[in-house]
Amino acid sequence: MSESADNKLVLLSGWGCDARLWQALDGHWPSGLEVTTPEWPGYGERDALEDPASLDELAEAMANDLPSDAVWVGWSLGGLLAGALLDRLPAPRALVLLGMSERFPHPEGVSRAALAQFRKAFRRDPAGTHAHFLRWQLGGEPSPRAAHRRLRALLGDDASADTATLAAGLAQLAEIDNAERLASPPCPVHRLAGEA
Repeated sequence: MSESADNKLVLLSGWGCDARLWQALDGHWPSGLEVTTPEWPGYGERDALEDPASLDELAEAMANDLPSDAVWVGWSLGGLLAGALLDRLPAPRALVLLGMSERFPHPEGVSRAALAQFRKAFRRDPAGTHAHFLRWQLGGEPSPRAAHRRLRALLGDDASADTATLAAGLAQLAEIDNAERLASPPCPVHRLAGEA
């Protein structure tokens, strides 16, 4: 990338993880690249939406954080939500989906049944289910224990989002389908996913 002023990258976290997740990449960006890591509503210090499941409210809340002259990079739920917001906000220069396709439940990933079980477990024990999620998502790492220690060092042990926001995020993972939006997207869309 050239060092022009329009080299902007917006990094969007996934379910259960706030923007601190991206700190692990600090120092790895080329000079001249402006990187922002906005919090989703309900995460970190950012106020939750009145209706955490509302994509219209989400678009309104995120409008200033998702500029059209940037590349949006969304990991997991962050990518799913960024794709859904393409209908509601001016399109970015490009959208990069990390570990996400048009929809979350996928034959080669998490099944609808597994997601339904996870949502049921979350309703019973939000904190325990979130802690399990942080361990589970690292299963494909070469050293899952070391990766879990690094993740806990970044994020701590407690979810940085309120329970209603987390529950709405799980519902969005189950329900949002961006297949039609991404069949003819308003910007280039790139998908990156690892084998595990």
